[in-house]
Amino acid sequence: MPLAAQAQEAGDAAAGEKAFAPCKACHNFQKNGVGPDLKGVVGRKAGTYEGYNYSAALKNSGITWDEANLHEWLKNPKAKVPGTKMIFQGYPDDKKINDVIAYLKTQS
Repeated sequence: MPLAAQAQEAGDAAAGEKAFAPCKACHNFQKNGVGPDLKGVVGRKAGTYEGYNYSAALKNSGITWDEANLHEWLKNPKAKVPGTKMIFQGYPDDKKINDVIAYLKTQS
């Protein structure tokens, strides 16, 4: 695979920070809000951040937030975990999703 394609697939954290803007209505990296704190979300088991009231669907999903699961979730949360209370419809653009994941990885 060409190096440029690998870099794009990995995502651009700076672009991801901008693409994360709609998420800020519910999420941050310092405390729970409408949504759970996302600091260190990459690699964390879904539905386990202390002090947040997750849906039963997410708590019982068995998901660990690796890149593949995050990609599916950010594409369409309700398809990934039917019964989730997250209202975000998802990003239709795979590049944006990869960028957001790259940004999330910087927030550990």
